[in-house]
Amino acid sequence: MSPNPTFSLSKAKKRTTTVLFSLLAICLFILSACGGGSQQIQRPKDGILNVVPSPKGDFTNVFSPYSSTANYGSQGMIYETLLFFNRMDGSVKPWLAESYKFSSDAKTITFTLRNDVKWSDGVEFTSDDVAFTLEMLKKYPSADGNGLWQTIKDVQAPDKSTVVVNLKTAYTPLLWYLAGQTWIVSKHLWANAGDPSKYADTKPVGTGPFKLKSFTPQLIDLEKNTNYWQPGKPEVKEIRYPSFNSNTSAELLLSRGGIDWTGLFTPDIEKTFVAKDKAHNKYWFPNRNVVMLYLNTAKAPFNDLKVRQAISSAIDREQIYKVAESGYEPVASPTGLVLPANQSNLHPDYANTQFKLDTAQSATLMESAGYKKGSDGIYVDKSGKKLSFNINVVTGWTDWVSACQIMAANLKAIGIEAKVNSVAFNSYFSALQMGSYDMAISWTNPGPTAYYLYYSLLNSKNSAPVGQSASSNFERWMDPATDQLLTQYATTADPQKQQEALNGLQKIMVEQIPSIPLVYGATWYEYNTSNFSGWPDKDNAYASPAPFDFPDAEIVALNLKIAS
Repeated sequence: MSPNPTFSLSKAKKRTTTVLFSLLAICLFILSACGGGSQQIQRPKDGILNVVPSPKGDFTNVFSPYSSTANYGSQGMIYETLLFFNRMDGSVKPWLAESYKFSSDAKTITFTLRNDVKWSDGVEFTSDDVAFTLEMLKKYPSADGNGLWQTIKDVQAPDKSTVVVNLKTAYTPLLWYLAGQTWIVSKHLWANAGDPSKYADTKPVGTGPFKLKSFTPQLIDLEKNTNYWQPGKPEVKEIRYPSFNSNTSAELLLSRGGIDWTGLFTPDIEKTFVAKDKAHNKYWFPNRNVVMLYLNTAKAPFNDLKVRQAISSAIDREQIYKVAESGYEPVASPTGLVLPANQSNLHPDYANTQFKLDTAQSATLMESAGYKKGSDGIYVDKSGKKLSFNINVVTGWTDWVSACQIMAANLKAIGIEAKVNSVAFNSYFSALQMGSYDMAISWTNPGPTAYYLYYSLLNSKNSAPVGQSASSNFERWMDPATDQLLTQYATTADPQKQQEALNGLQKIMVEQIPSIPLVYGATWYEYNTSNFSGWPDKDNAYASPAPFDFPDAEIVALNLKIAS
């Protein structure tokens, strides 16, 4: 079985309640408060980068990149990958490996490593380290979160600069998991570490541009690795991650210049952040994934294409975008592609395809499917059963709750009774997995190409009968033609054949609507240019800009220059 994409709970953006400051934050707050409510913090241009990826309270002293509690900086800043996949445009760049090549049957990947890389303790980096890392994940499956060894047959290191990975079956999407999301550790220090998912690694030694300077539960401090393999980089001398328990406290310091880089949901950002220092306070929220309205296609009436079409054409996505999502998350493409990141994969036939709010069309579709309205204006089926359903959403996820309220009103207007059902996250997620729901708003799992979102969303392997757990195909889309297209993509390294498969998958999304795209999920990213230049933006999207994306955050840090 091929590996399943790992779920990330990307909606943890508005769920903070307490307003607690770390010791560092208190000091900065006092400093800023001395100058008045809007006074900017004046910091020296000393090469120190202050970063708050997201508030999550005090840190634990764990730097193993394979631990579920790995600290910020572990993945990328300290430990690196063989390749870098820019999910903003799908490009692939050499990293610890200077090149890679698939065999003609796509069952063998050969990596040629750089010969100028050292660990931060000065020891030479070789193919033995890569082979050791992969064998370690085989020995400890709990650390193999991407299921590499479900596809890998064996690993060989014929010389110190070559790694050969043989696969059980052709599966080209493995490259991202293997070379873009696997953190290479040193054989000489990890040989006796045991299970990497349980190893603390309090004195990490990596190949990355930074190494650990000091740790406290309130502050992680990284310093420049003088043994780094890229000449002249990084220009950043030090990275500090202060701990925060809430968005509110981090936003306050961000707006006053006390933080350089964050990944926060910031309400009314033009007023609360940009206006405080228009010259230096910047943000960019590129599209990250697709927020979907999942319909349980294993149940009537959602197994009826006309009903799915009617529901889709009744939804006012512009209102969801502008009201529920504060104008941050625009209407998604009917193809399910994350645009503009997947623009190169967009079929020309769908270049101008957009959703259209058309309640008259919804009514026509429902009536042609055999539904009649009762005296209360709600459709009933042939047995007289009223079309009344719940839309599941997590309690407290306020933007999604608002989106569901909008959709409930939209559906009532065409004769479908939909009730917003706010529940605790565990109950919400369990219902998605087990198929015990009618409709639900939820996320999708993208990757560096369109394949990964489609695989997660549509592959039958990721679904299950109602009552059994589905890993990600929550709408229960079981379609042999879809599965065949996914297999076509995955079993070839030929870009033309892969694009043909993506074209077919786009056609299925547009014409059969297995799941209903709503809006794009945003990548939260705010930054201050007072002390550093070279930040990614819409005109220079060289990496995902969020400080919580790895190894992208490393790429950003390597591109920053101390402002003059």
